[in-house]
Amino acid sequence: MTSNKDKRSVDHLSPDQVYVTQQKGTEAPFSGDLLYNKDKGTYVCVCCDQALFDSDTKFDSGTGWPSFYEAAKNSKINEVEDCSLSRIRTEIRCSNCDAHLGHVFNDGPTNTGKRYCNNGLCLIFIPD
Repeated sequence: MTSNKDKRSVDHLSPDQVYVTQQKGTEAPFSGDLLYNKDKGTYVCVCCDQALFDSDTKFDSGTGWPSFYEAAKNSKINEVEDCSLSRIRTEIRCSNCDAHLGHVFNDGPTNTGKRYCNNGLCLIFIPD
């Protein structure tokens, strides 16, 4: 799932996508088109097309953002300490292009114990 796009280019992104992926912004909860998607496929990075999550690991966290309990196989998501908002969280970033995706929490529903909480604006869904 690679493309010929320059992995650092943001020319193809909307202003909201640039804000979220490049400036660590957050989209409003319950606003994304992918939140309720239940189709089978792969979620890829909006900036570089790297596979990030499989639909089989998506779940309804009730938070208003697309959530997954594990990353796609062969996917590399970087985790970075985030001390904003007067608390320590773990930010998740695309390992290929360094786009901000969201945060990971240790309250997931399966044996992984993870909840990868993503901004939907950071993702593109590729159906199987």
